[in-house]
This record gives sequence, C-alpha cells and structure tokens, in this order.
Amino acid sequence: MSIEAKRRGQFQHFHTIQTRWMDNDAYGHVNNVVYYSWFDTVVNQFLIVNQALDIEKSREIGLVIETQCNYLASVAFPDVICAGVTVSKLGNSSVRYEIGIFKNDEDAAAAQGHFVHVYVDRETRRPVQIPEKIRKLLSTLEVSVR
Repeated sequence: MSIEAKRRGQFQHFHTIQTRWMDNDAYGHVNNVVYYSWFDTVVNQFLIVNQALDIEKSREIGLVIETQCNYLASVAFPDVICAGVTVSKLGNSSVRYEIGIFKNDEDAAAAQGHFVHVYVDRETRRPVQIPEKIRKLLSTLEVSVR
C-alpha cells in the first residue's frame, strides 16, 4: 500500500518542535512513540495559545480515543520538526484532527496521521458537546476531506 505524503499547504496551523537526543532510538532515528507526543503537542498548543483550553480549570476536556500514524521518511536528532494540523471532522462531541510532521524545511510530510478527541465533562468523564468557544476555534482549521 502506497501512501502519498501530504504537503504543508494542506494544513492551517503549525508548531515548531526541536528534536532531542533522547528521541532517537537504537536504530538511529526518532522512535515511533515520539510522533504521538508531537501530535498531542500541536493540538494542545493550538488550543492553549488561542485561550480555548485551560488544562487545569476547563470544565470540558478532550480525551484521545483514537490515533494513527504513517511513517514516510526518517527523522533523527538534530532535525527540527514542524507539526501541521487541520480539522477534517467536527462533530457534536468529537473532533478529528489531521496531523503532518515535516522535517526541517521539507514540503512533503515525513509522517502523517490523525488524532481524535472526544469532549467529556472533567468530573464525570461523560461525553458533552464541544464548548462553543472551542468549536468556533476548531472551525478555523476545518477543511473538506479530498
């Protein structure tokens, strides 16, 4: 199965991340679990910097229920990562983010995948509607799936 790499132009928000020496594994490249950390970082950085999420006080929080990644090119320390994010589905209580991981100044993704948040009440952990402030912000990232 051949997967075509997404391009930077397919994403609306970007966050730069410096790889660390400890990200490399015994095979000389960034370990696969680090990519999921980058996914989490770009999504939450977007929500926090836009004041839509207070990680300590927000009544509604997004819990990850699904994540997937395809690895297309090797990344290793000291590469600089640019993580791109867009929204492909904005439901009542869930949102699906599409993520692209770009190495240094490359236009083609070195890795890409998705990340799904379901919004829940912080105390009960029961699903709730995405708060209007967050929904409005996420709609700025929304694209139609091609």
